[in-house]
Amino acid sequence: MTLPLPPERPVPDRLARWQAVRVTDLPLELPGYTHVYSGKVRDLYAPLDAEGRPDEERLLLVASNRLSAYDWMMSPEIPDKGAVLTRLSLWWFDQLADLVPNHVVSTDVPDAVAGRGVLVRRLDMLKVEAIARAYLTGGGLEEYREKGSVSGVVLPEGLVDGSRLPEPVFTPTTKAPVGEHDLPMAPDEVEAELGVEVAAEVSRLTRAILARGNEIAAERGILIADTKVEFGLSPDGTGGLVLADEVLTPDSSRFWPAEQWEPGHPQPSYDKQFVRDWLTSSEYGWDRKAGGPPPELPGHVVEQTRAKYVEAYERLTGETF
Repeated sequence: MTLPLPPERPVPDRLARWQAVRVTDLPLELPGYTHVYSGKVRDLYAPLDAEGRPDEERLLLVASNRLSAYDWMMSPEIPDKGAVLTRLSLWWFDQLADLVPNHVVSTDVPDAVAGRGVLVRRLDMLKVEAIARAYLTGGGLEEYREKGSVSGVVLPEGLVDGSRLPEPVFTPTTKAPVGEHDLPMAPDEVEAELGVEVAAEVSRLTRAILARGNEIAAERGILIADTKVEFGLSPDGTGGLVLADEVLTPDSSRFWPAEQWEPGHPQPSYDKQFVRDWLTSSEYGWDRKAGGPPPELPGHVVEQTRAKYVEAYERLTGETF
């Protein structure tokens, strides 16, 4: 299937609250590569040819150990987090290969980023965060309580925190720059940004990825409440959507232990929700709406966060990290 490129148009103006972002590490000096971009968690480098020109078809994607919560970069970093995200994404790309192609070219990368770096195809990334929900919680729960729906999808009455939805629903948001909040997008906004055909395919694939993920994860004792994925298109406009960045990781998804699932209250998790909960707990009591920066993460929170990421990886893949 060949999809048209999204129409070229400016992103609609939206109110957004900016926050300062603390970046805890600088781009690496990688011989044969030049730094292109750093996001909240990942850094991009371009391979250089013999004459020092950037490769126009490939990029080196490196997952850092940075952790983002509530649009702030946490400090200190979480040891081994980048390697967990990379290895788990590679595992999931294999499980999803029959659903959608992915951007991975090779895992042959410089030693300095071995285990957390991947060579990938250059793509024109879609300017939409593709999110699907299989269970009701978080921002989706807040919207449901107010409107009885999530992103325009009317849901049954009587749902509570942790309720399983009849089927996965597509709940996209804007893709905000570092330090700015992602905001919910209505179906017509997504169509205006991507075009009707591309928007429909993004919705279908996002929901299919979450459904496949839950089929596999449930056998391993994990429920995937929701997930965020990213898609791109080949710069020449040929071919269909390509799955990029990461997929079904503790950074991009909510992982719940199946044996402890009990609708009606927040669920224990294997993901960075653990850090969010600590930030707003009675132990520290950070008021994220006040505008001030979050605290440094104490050692026990860093250690427990790493342990949760590793446990999620090991339960899903059956491999020892």
